[in-house]
Amino acid sequence: MYRDTSSCNTYNYGDALYWDARYIQEGGSFDWYQRYSALRPFVRKYVRPSSRVLMVGCGNAVMSEDMVKDGYEDIMNIDISSVAIEMMRRKYEYIPQLKYMQMDVRDMSFFPDESFDSIIDKGTLDSLMCGTDAPISATQMLGEVSRLVKPGGIYMLITYGDPSVRMPHLIRPVYNWKTLLYIIPRPGFEKDEGCSSAKKSYLEPVPTTEDGLLPPSFVLEDPDSHFIYVCRKTDETELIFTPTH
Repeated sequence: MYRDTSSCNTYNYGDALYWDARYIQEGGSFDWYQRYSALRPFVRKYVRPSSRVLMVGCGNAVMSEDMVKDGYEDIMNIDISSVAIEMMRRKYEYIPQLKYMQMDVRDMSFFPDESFDSIIDKGTLDSLMCGTDAPISATQMLGEVSRLVKPGGIYMLITYGDPSVRMPHLIRPVYNWKTLLYIIPRPGFEKDEGCSSAKKSYLEPVPTTEDGLLPPSFVLEDPDSHFIYVCRKTDETELIFTPTH
């Protein structure tokens, strides 16, 4: 259940050997989905530059580097691939704000509870959802994410998964998350000039149903949009969700 078979291929994206081989073959750097420039308004709104950030599934992306250039002071980057981690560790050995560790997001027991103010995930949950035992892997990962985020902290998920396939994983009461949804078009998307609908602001949260789903009447401007779920870990007594500034 809740496995994104329609968006997966034959690769096992949850396997370290697959990623090791891919990083050896490709080299260079690659950012999944969106570059930091497109995500910056959301990151700056919800993640303080002074906060301790965990970047899960960092791969060889330059997003963390771009965040440091933007003033972020402490980013721990983890990935299941030892090849990617060693590559990035060497690349950024002279940037003290960036740290790298090889780790499986399904078991981050190296870190104590409530170690991070913010956790950013750009495509890592998606990778697990394409692997074997997808629902179990997703539950293991999100349980660890919830454990590591401090009360009041943020889990920011950037994904191709719309609410029908992501919210069932995010709404588990044990996580105690309050979630806002944003939708942004894929890079290079050009809106149909003949469209008569009012211009949408991608910086405004998208209204959702009580179950966190899109209303039946909602129409995506870009059918290949990316979805940003901002999940805030609340105290049991907390009733409202207010962005950080």
